Amino acid sequence: MSKLTIRSHDLVVVLDGRKALFFENVGNAIRLDLAALEVREHQDPPNRELQSDRPGRVHQSAASFRSAIEVTDFHEEAERAFVEEIAQRLDALAVQNRASRFIVIAPPRALGALRKGYTPNIRAGLQAEIGQDWVNLPVDEIEKRLDALT
Repeated sequence: MSKLTIRSHDLVVVLDGRKALFFENVGNAIRLDLAALEVREHQDPPNRELQSDRPGRVHQSAASFRSAIEVTDFHEEAERAFVEEIAQRLDALAVQNRASRFIVIAPPRALGALRKGYTPNIRAGLQAEIGQDWVNLPVDEIEKRLDALT
């Protein structure tokens, strides 16, 4: 694996399905110094607030029994919508020329959902993807782990 280079003013985005942290490297390629730009979170209410009373049922026309309809996982839908929102934010930052280079760190599942929202602007600036969950780590620990990859 080639070494990761994080230059000054590169954007580092650390996210999962519920939280996204946007950092800018205010240091240089030798000494990493991440400054928080923004934090985005979405509220995840309990199932009782998302679903109706119980799953629907379907009456079979050829038989006298009923079957349950699969229940939509509203938490998964909310996480997918949140990750799409983060992809749109990354695209906006690329268009505004706020950041021309991106490093994305997310668990594999969130990374896969994020990739679906990549635009040509994001792809042009994407320097690396790291498939790990670092969103709950303190900033200094994120810096240490990135330093180990550079």
